[in-house]
Amino acid sequence: MSEKPAGSLPLPGRADVLDHAAELILETWRSFDAARAGRPMPGERHLALLSEPLPADPSDAAPALDAAADVLDVSLTQARPRFFGWIGGSGLEIGVLADALMASHDVNIALSSGAATLLERQTVCWTGEFVGFAPGADGLMAAGGTVSNLTALTAARERALPGSRHHGLANHSMALYCSAEAHYSVRRAAEVLGIGSAGVRTIAIDGDRRMDPIACAAAIDADRRAGVVPVAVVATAGTTLTGAVDDLAALAELCASHEVWLHVDGAYGLPAAATALAGHLFAGLHRADSATVDAHKWLYLPKACSVLLVRDRAALETAFTHDESYIPHSGGEEIHPVDRTLEYSRPLSALKLWLAFRVHGARAIAAAIERNLRQARLLADLIRADPRLELLVEPQLSAVCFRHLPPPHVPAQIHNAALAEAIADDGRIMLAAATVDGVPCLRACIVNHRTDENDVRAIVEVVLDLGERVARTGPQAVS
Repeated sequence: MSEKPAGSLPLPGRADVLDHAAELILETWRSFDAARAGRPMPGERHLALLSEPLPADPSDAAPALDAAADVLDVSLTQARPRFFGWIGGSGLEIGVLADALMASHDVNIALSSGAATLLERQTVCWTGEFVGFAPGADGLMAAGGTVSNLTALTAARERALPGSRHHGLANHSMALYCSAEAHYSVRRAAEVLGIGSAGVRTIAIDGDRRMDPIACAAAIDADRRAGVVPVAVVATAGTTLTGAVDDLAALAELCASHEVWLHVDGAYGLPAAATALAGHLFAGLHRADSATVDAHKWLYLPKACSVLLVRDRAALETAFTHDESYIPHSGGEEIHPVDRTLEYSRPLSALKLWLAFRVHGARAIAAAIERNLRQARLLADLIRADPRLELLVEPQLSAVCFRHLPPPHVPAQIHNAALAEAIADDGRIMLAAATVDGVPCLRACIVNHRTDENDVRAIVEVVLDLGERVARTGPQAVS
């Protein structure tokens, strides 16, 4: 074996260190198999560790890994079965191993990278097939839903105003159209793209909390009469707040007749299109120009793993292709992935989704999603059955918004805000505080493959326990 060059960074005893790391990971996985009683908080030793100065000298890897595991154990993780707060993945185990293998090879998927490029393309195609997007879907992997949405809307802007990537908006006013409850990433994309947040038309929602297609069409027509260029309609397939799915078929018809790009932000909800229980909600998806799916949400994978699906890859190339001496384009060579995306250096995040499909199979993944859908319906049923609780919105997917009803003399808004804080402090479950139509409430979103019916029932048990305590002692007395 050749001698290591001076200045290299070999890992001493790497085989033993790898074994130790594997033990820590396995112990972590086992800790997620069932809920724990509470959520431990950082103690003095954690605060001391995290206040240490920059290490100048080496130390043994095993104790350093132990310290890292200890810090993570007192951090907020979405992988635990009773985390119902923010929408996030649940650390699918094969995805963890994929990340380790991917990072070891450290392939840069920005450029043509041999088999890795083909693997990414296959993964995107599989995802499109899984959710029912256009046959033979193309696209790419991105760092997250915000980047995927921004990438799609950059292509939409270039189609709506050709040459804008080079010449700017040239005094053109442009507009995006989305539900009043669309994710903030739409507004952020408008700001980044020069459209401006004032150019985002928030369209009214109907009784099912879906964007009103008639109001959307009227907004497009009014803008065109005023000389404003419509860029895209952004439909939401699973709003963050309530899980509402816009009427994709009606919006697709609207966009076809008005010649406007249709982008579907399905970062959270689009995987449910693969289920028998909710698939009908996504009718019309196959007519969209682009769609976003965050595999690190309801496909259970570790962050970050977002998929952008596009009907026409050439639209991305028109928006992003460039020719620089440090990115050679030899005659006849296929265009590099970097010429279809905002990002340059990109990890092979597709590997964990590719392995998830291969190891678990599409049917099992869809079954896990459907189980979460049924768990959300169970929670809604439990809430309806208890007079101390009120269901605010019928769940379309797996987000459930509800509140605890206090005694008559206590305002419900104040009571539920205090209850949300009490639940966070208690640590047995994690819910999000939310506001629906001006009403403060609690929101549970079930997107974890580890969650079972007992975990769902625990939501009601904890809310009733703490809700009665808050009502009895007053909002300021419970911590």
